Order: sequence, then structure tokens, then C-alpha cells
Amino acid sequence: MKNISSLWGIGALLASSLLPLQAAAQAGFTPITFKNASVHDPSVIKAGDTFYVFGSHLASAKSTDLMNWQGLTDSVSATNPLFLNGSSNVFTELSEAFSWAQSNTLWAADVRQLADGRFYMYYNACKGDSPRSALGIAVADRIEGPYVDKGIILRSGMWGQASHDGTIYDALKHPNAVDPHVFSDNAGRLWMIYGSYSGGIFIMQMNPTNGMPLPGQGYGKRLMGGNHARIEGAFVMYSPATSYYYMFTSFGGLDASGGYNMRVARSLKPDGPYLDAQGNDMANVRSNPARPLFDDASIAPYGVKLMGNFLFERKLGEPGTGIGTGYVSPGHNSAYYDAATGKHFLVFHTRFPERGEQHEIRVHQMLMNADAWPVVAPYRYAKENAEAVHREFVIGDYLFVNHGKDISAAIKKSQHITLGSNGAVTGAATGTWTLAGGNGVELRLSGSASPYKGVFLRQWDETSKNYVMTLSALSREGVAVFGSRLLPRTDAQVVTAVGAELSLGNTTAVSANLTLPTSGARGATIAWTSSNPAVVSNSGVVSPAGADVTLTLTARITKGSAVVVKTFTVTVRKAGGLLAHYAFDGNLRETNGVLAAGSVVGSRIDVAGGSIGYEAGVKGNAAVFNGASGIRLPNGLVSSNTYTVALWLKPAQLTAFSTTFFGARTTDSWISLLPMGHGFVNGASMLWSGTAWYDAGLGMNIPVGRWSHLAFTVRNGAVSVYVDGVKKFSGTNFPNVFTNTSGVFALGVNWWDTPYKGSMDDLRIYGTALGDAEVAQLAR
Repeated sequence: MKNISSLWGIGALLASSLLPLQAAAQAGFTPITFKNASVHDPSVIKAGDTFYVFGSHLASAKSTDLMNWQGLTDSVSATNPLFLNGSSNVFTELSEAFSWAQSNTLWAADVRQLADGRFYMYYNACKGDSPRSALGIAVADRIEGPYVDKGIILRSGMWGQASHDGTIYDALKHPNAVDPHVFSDNAGRLWMIYGSYSGGIFIMQMNPTNGMPLPGQGYGKRLMGGNHARIEGAFVMYSPATSYYYMFTSFGGLDASGGYNMRVARSLKPDGPYLDAQGNDMANVRSNPARPLFDDASIAPYGVKLMGNFLFERKLGEPGTGIGTGYVSPGHNSAYYDAATGKHFLVFHTRFPERGEQHEIRVHQMLMNADAWPVVAPYRYAKENAEAVHREFVIGDYLFVNHGKDISAAIKKSQHITLGSNGAVTGAATGTWTLAGGNGVELRLSGSASPYKGVFLRQWDETSKNYVMTLSALSREGVAVFGSRLLPRTDAQVVTAVGAELSLGNTTAVSANLTLPTSGARGATIAWTSSNPAVVSNSGVVSPAGADVTLTLTARITKGSAVVVKTFTVTVRKAGGLLAHYAFDGNLRETNGVLAAGSVVGSRIDVAGGSIGYEAGVKGNAAVFNGASGIRLPNGLVSSNTYTVALWLKPAQLTAFSTTFFGARTTDSWISLLPMGHGFVNGASMLWSGTAWYDAGLGMNIPVGRWSHLAFTVRNGAVSVYVDGVKKFSGTNFPNVFTNTSGVFALGVNWWDTPYKGSMDDLRIYGTALGDAEVAQLAR
């Protein structure tokens, strides 16, 4: 504390924000925690002291602080309390909408409280593969329902029939009646903005007394989009701080590979025209009909892009764990202005790097820059306040992200820049920087036609578990940049931290190429030397010999003149050899004597407790799983895309999803051998994988109370699954899960499902894909 304060010449309180978590805790900081919930397309409303979000599939959640969310509902079902009223449920209440849309689910909902104090839900159902949709209103006395239908107010997709404006419905110019948002302007008038792909985003005036459209408007006024432009999720926020109406929309596709990104335009009037920062009227933004359907190139240059796919990448040796903080396909946002605090909030759903299609709610604070455009705080809201900053406090190294204007599935990974004390920006981006006003920043970067104007804001970083200085700024071209300041470190501290974290995982039974990191935090480099390059090269290429070979890999970590050396002992198993053998003969030892013994766990991989018994098995004794316990195996058992797993199983019962052999690189990249699978394969035994979902269903279930031999082989994506030595499944493109030596492995349990109940014997794992005859031999 004293040293840092002296170094920066600022008060001890400011200096404490630079400390790592342990020191920060000692200085009185409590680590920030969050509670997450999943609501796709969240539309925010505040009722009393509680924030609610309502979204697609009749999902909803609430929070009192925008940080800790409690999920309320999660599906369109007959038991969803939002429409449960006596014998009535959502299917009976909204039967007309479901019938018209030829659908059994609902898309993005919006709830508003009107002058009568009641809550009006603007719901919508869509067929999905066409713009045949119904948009209606349901009303409740309480925000959590039950809601009672007041009827459909708009329809779309009436092919060959007159639409609401009297002309034959045309999906290129008429809207898809989905994604409504209702808002009041500063004169008390009520409006609804809605629409999606197809004809674009439209707005119409509503009756503030009953929430219905005023007559004679047809579909209303088009604000942007058309010709099937991928623009949706419109939401309007009025800011008294600037006197502008801000129209937020999402460009691109919503899935993890769709490139969803949030954009904004603004107007002095609620019904437009809405302009972007270059003065483009968004009413002129639509797809080029001469180009392919859903042409993103036509629309990408327009709007102010606030956020797309990005990752503040945590490099080896930086504080924290994991890959860093970032989002994939963030979008379909709502926004909220808090009159009491003057704060603006962006509320959206997002997916995450390496987590597939899983999505959660996120809330970020927005602040207005010098040109009255909202810039989004890089990290999620944690009750931070905009305050004047000291120049000394913002000088330093930053993780820097430029969001660009593209619509792409590519994740913009952070690069390193430095804001120098002389006003220079150096590193991956170059130019100059200026501290403007209390917390304003202006960046003039090479290659940009205009300066980036934004703010500095001290925020909580979930990865490093520290308060860090951040910056967020926008250019006149509508490009956003984020920055996250790194904790000050000397070169010696950097290489020491890299060395402390550097690991190759389990190196006691290597059979595949090793991933040898060559870089670390702050530009540190790592050079490798092998004591036996014929078996393991200096780049990690493994060439197994005819017998096991033990060697040494040496890592030399360098930054500037600072150097740290770290060595690893590596045992390479003989070519095609048996990597692991657990016989379960009264214990959990690995019979080769190379790997560690298994350890008993409770009902989940990471839950302590549990117990394993033994009984007579196929070969000696067998392990008995009681349905509440499992076995954790050493990490890194498999580290390539070529392997075989074989074992004997005698289930005591069949339970869907209960795993026997489970291996994972992350919680979203895994394989699981199931005696009973899910409904899509009619509950058959199967080899299952996620997140690149793969169902290797066997068309049968192994029997209860009788021993069966199961095996599966993988060779660079080619997969075969056997029962009692007979091939029951073969396929291609099986996911490459085990890309390093840090994979997690367990028997009978995973992170989610009911543990296996039954017996297991003679588990064998090979570093090669055995042939049919070899698998048949194991089953004898």
C-alpha cells in the first residue's frame, strides 16, 4: 500500500484499487459477486424497487440491484405462472395467436405499466421459418401475472391477402409483427416500435389509455431495414441528459456464429428520423435486393456499433483464471434511464467464448461522451460511479479492443497498448490520448479519420478480481473501442508470474503432441528445449518409441532482461500403448503404476464425499457405484483426437443422462458414455458430446443387472461404438475435445446429472483407435 501510493503520487485510497485481490480484501474491499439468469431478448422494466426482464419463450427474471438475478419463468408451458389463472394457461389464453402463427412458443415480450397502474404485456408468436406472426396484448394487475389476453393487434405473413395497410402482404417491405417495445415520449404520448427481418423496423402511435394502436396507421412508419436485412430487437430510450431518443437495434444473427452486435442511432423526435454518428438516415438502411438473402454487407457500415464479439484475453501469468472476460453475439438489448441517479443502463443477453449457445443476462452502464453518444462500460455493472480521475491513475498498459463495424462470428481479441505519460499511445494501436474534463478521454489513433471520444471509468474486473481503470470511446464512424488497464508490474514480476502458472497438465502418460505455450503476459516469450528431441521435439511434437521414454522439457521465460527457467518431466508412452488401466480389484489404483489412483467423489465431479464398494466382477473384483458417488480420475488421461475407451458395465438401473465414462476440456466441451440417452435417440445407450452436439445412439439399451462390454474408438473425428465387441455405431466429425493435457475425467458423475448406479470393471484407455478385432478381443 505504502509503496504503490508513493510510486503513483496519489492517495492511499486510489492506490488500493491497484492491489491484487488479497491485498484489496485486507484494505477493506469485498470481492464483487453476481448471480446470473438466462432470459433471451430481455426487456427491462422497473416496478417499485425491483427490475424485471421479460423475454422470448415466456422467460423472466428479477433483480433489485441489476447484478443478482432471480429467474422466475423459463418456458412456454401450461404451468408458467405468468398466464396461469385457474383452468386457464398460456396455451388456452393465447390460442388465437398460436393458431395464426402456427407455433407453440412466444418470441420477445415487452411489459409496460400504463397510467391505469396495470401491466401490459406485448407478446408475439412467429412461425419462425416465415414472417407469419401475431402480436397482441395481455394485461395483469401484478407484474408477475397472471396476464389475461386482450387480443391480437397486428398480424403478418398473410400470403396473397390484404395486409394492415390494405395492400397485399409483401415480406420485402411489410414488417414481421414481432419484437415489440412500447415507450412514452417526453410529451406523454405512447409509441410502439417493432419488427425484424423482412420489411424492417416500424413505429406506430398507441392509445395511452388502453395500450392499443391508434386507428388508421396500418403497420405504422418504417424507421429502418427491409429486403430481409438482419436487423431486429428495436428499443428506444429517451435521455433527459441529452434530449435525444436513442434507438437500439441488433444487427446479424443471434446464435453463437451469427455475429449479433448492438447498434444505436438517435433522433430529437420519438418517431424519427433516426441518424447515426455520420448523419446517415437509418430509414435508408436495408439489404440490397440484388445480393444474396440476409446480405450483411449492405447494412454493416451503418449505425453506431456499441458492442460485438470480443474478449479481454487473459494471458498466461496475468491475475485470475480462465481465458478472460468477453462476449459472443451480445444483443437484443433493452435500456433504462434511472432518473434518481442519472445513470443509463444497457440490458442484453449474450453468449460467451468457448461456451456454445449458453446465454445469460448482462447489464452494463452507459455514459454519454462529448458528442452525446452513449458509450458502453467494458465490464458489467457493479455499482460503479463516474468520477473525476487523476492523470497518473490512467497512465499505463491496457488490454485494447476495437469492435470495428463488421458483422462477423470472429471474436475481437484484445491487444496491448500503452497510454504514456507524454500523451502518446503505443503498442498495437498508435497515436495520442488526452484527458478531457473530469473523466473524459479523446484518442486520436492512426488509421481513424476521426477521434474516439469517451470516458474513463473504474470498474470491477471479474477475471482478475480487481478494480481496474477502463476506457470506452466512439469514433464519428460509429466504431467503439474498449480498454482495460493492467496492474503495474516489472519485467521480473511478469516472468515470475508466467513461470508460476505455466503447466503442461498431466505429463506422466503422454501419447499425443504437447501444446507448448510460446507467449505469456505483457509480451513475455517462452522458448522450449527437449532433452530428447527424437521423442518430443522442441515444439512439442511427440514421436512415441517402442518403449516408454522419460525426458525433460525446459522452458525459458523472457521479458526484457528478466529470465525464469522451469523444467517438466515427461513420460511418453510406447506407440499405441495402454495409457491407463483401472482393474478395480478392491482399490482404485492404476495398474501400470504410472498414473495416480482414482479418488472417490460425491454426486458431482467437484463435490466431496461419496463411497465406492466392490463385488465380484468380470475380471477379479468390480467397483460398485451407489447412485450418489463417483470416481475422479487423473487429469489429462486423453490429450489427442485418437484414443480408445473400453470398460465393463452392469447397471442397477437406467436413468437418462447418467454417465459412466465422462471426459471434458471445459463445461461446454465434453464426451459422455450413457447407458440411457435422451429422448431424441429414444433413450438408447449412446456416446454423447457437447457443445458441438453429437449423438452416437446405439439403437438399444444395455441390459440392467447383467454385464455388457462397451468400447468406443476415435481417430481424428471418425468414431465407432461397440457393445460386447460388436460395432453398433460408426460416424464422422466427432468433436475434437481433448486438445491439451488438462482434460478432466470421471466415472459415474459429471457436473450436472444423476450419478450412475451399478457396477463397473476393467477400464482401459489406449492412445490409439483399436480395430474391430482388437475391441472384440477385449470383450471376451
